[in-house]
Amino acid sequence: MKRIILGVVLLASWQLSAQELYMPRNIKKAYENGTRDRSGVPGKNYWQNKGMYNVEVKVDANSKIVSGKETIVYTNNSPNALNDLAIRFVNNLHKPQAPRSGVVSKDFLSSGLHIKSFVVNGEKYMVNSDDWGTVEKVKLNTALKSKAKAEVKIEWEYPLSVQSGREGQIDPETFYVAYSFPRISVYDDYNGWDMLPHSDRQEFYNDFNDYSFAITAPKNYVVWATGDFLNPEAVLQPEYLKRYKSSLKSDKVIRIADEHEMKSGKVTRPNKWNVWKFKASHITDFCFALSNHYVWDGASVQLKTKRASVQAGYKNGAKDFEHYVEWMRYNLDWFSKNWPGVEYPYNAMTAIQGYADMEYPMMINDTSIPDDFQDARLTADHEIAHTYFPFYMGINETRYAFMDEGWATTLEYLIGIDENGEAKAKEFYKNFRVKRWINDPSAEQDQPVITMSTQVSGAGYGNNSYVKASLSYLALKDYLGDDLFKKALHHYMNNWNGKHPIPWDYFNSMTTGSGKNLNWFFNNWFYTNNYIDLKVTNAAQMNDLLTVNIENAGGFAIPFDAEIRYEDGAVEKLHFSPAVWEKDQKQMVLTVPVKKKVKSVQLDGGIFMDYTPDDNQKTL
Repeated sequence: MKRIILGVVLLASWQLSAQELYMPRNIKKAYENGTRDRSGVPGKNYWQNKGMYNVEVKVDANSKIVSGKETIVYTNNSPNALNDLAIRFVNNLHKPQAPRSGVVSKDFLSSGLHIKSFVVNGEKYMVNSDDWGTVEKVKLNTALKSKAKAEVKIEWEYPLSVQSGREGQIDPETFYVAYSFPRISVYDDYNGWDMLPHSDRQEFYNDFNDYSFAITAPKNYVVWATGDFLNPEAVLQPEYLKRYKSSLKSDKVIRIADEHEMKSGKVTRPNKWNVWKFKASHITDFCFALSNHYVWDGASVQLKTKRASVQAGYKNGAKDFEHYVEWMRYNLDWFSKNWPGVEYPYNAMTAIQGYADMEYPMMINDTSIPDDFQDARLTADHEIAHTYFPFYMGINETRYAFMDEGWATTLEYLIGIDENGEAKAKEFYKNFRVKRWINDPSAEQDQPVITMSTQVSGAGYGNNSYVKASLSYLALKDYLGDDLFKKALHHYMNNWNGKHPIPWDYFNSMTTGSGKNLNWFFNNWFYTNNYIDLKVTNAAQMNDLLTVNIENAGGFAIPFDAEIRYEDGAVEKLHFSPAVWEKDQKQMVLTVPVKKKVKSVQLDGGIFMDYTPDDNQKTL
């Protein structure tokens, strides 16, 4: 019900909107150097480096060794000469001596990367990778000048870990091969070389590169990968080639190959080894999977400007994965048309049944949840939502995980309303996301969201990155309204598509895109130790006017409903956006016109769950 509210009496006169947001010194320097602009757009001096990767990789199903050679043409677009190249190999996380965020089993451990050859511009370097961690510097004999290119050639090998997580052996004949090649780490305008080691908690930060992959797989193994599949005719037998090509134009799910067909060796060309070729341009990562017995489903979905291929590879009998292709068709279309309302930017999306619940460009590696289709589907929704954050925009997940996990959680919730109804979506969001945070009063839960992700751990990391960040985006959506929020969000995404935004680029883009100074809101949600806790301190009715005194004990500027119960049994709900906290985030007085005798008033934040809900109501 809509009704006119006489007013919200705000008990302080000072205005927070004009306040400046804290910036670390290195971030300030980037703005001073003109690589970033306070309007939210990339600055006039913005730059980012780029690699063109030509990779030949072989997976031996018997030895479980991944070996390869690559040529990287790396362009130094920075204004600085580079005396080193930082080489990142995430899979060194499996080395026994690697620092990790948690305990692992023996099956997780391996010997890590072995570099056989390392050549820069034709000059061979003696590189001993035995003691390397997940990122190491190689000192160049000749500095790579600004605006110059270097040709880097590397030969390497490493073993697939027995235990599969984000990558490794899903089973003895199914492998998820991610982070599988040495890459040049990011060199950016605010930190220089990204030397943060990978600990298996925080995720990733990569340049936008061009990838050409030739993947040599054993006989009878099918390969799924990031990018465009270039040579299906060379690796598939005619009947399965026909089915695969039909799936590229089909709205209905096509069984490209079942388990029996895969095991019988009918699907791929009868060569001892087949070479599968894929290509992807201006993208932040490349990965692939292969199996000789996974079921292979495919279809496609017509988007505004293209038809996108949707595929799934999974164990026979995985009841949830039997629906994955139709689910993914739906969410590619939904995300494109609704939230974020930006067309799915790639030509393909593939889901592989594994153990990670992890996103990659154009691929996801998901656990099977056969006994809970709602949870299974939302898992797929969440991982595919990462297409936009961090892949459409090259977010630094390692330092600022809330910039992608918070958005994926938000998009999962919004599409969940459409898929499951608002009541079920809210129940799932509260139970799975919010409840464990708001009911845990420990100090680590109240660290500011802006805190660098490597500086928080455990539940504190997860709740900063997923829960509090998502709630902030939903609160801002409520504050601005859907139309203005989407306008501002698209402004941000258009500014930073294919580039590397940091939190201040988000703050500034949303302010410029909305036409409102949102610093008060961002300060409240990102820079404080706030939580959610409203308290009704007093409620009184004087004739036809109800006044309600509210203390914001937790501090977050949240939306909420006021439920008014009348003596005659009638109930009325009024919604208040975070705008009511704009001038004073500590306390406020609602003044509401009423025509009947009020019995009680109660506040309800919905998904913005209250730490002490018992003090959210007053009986008059």
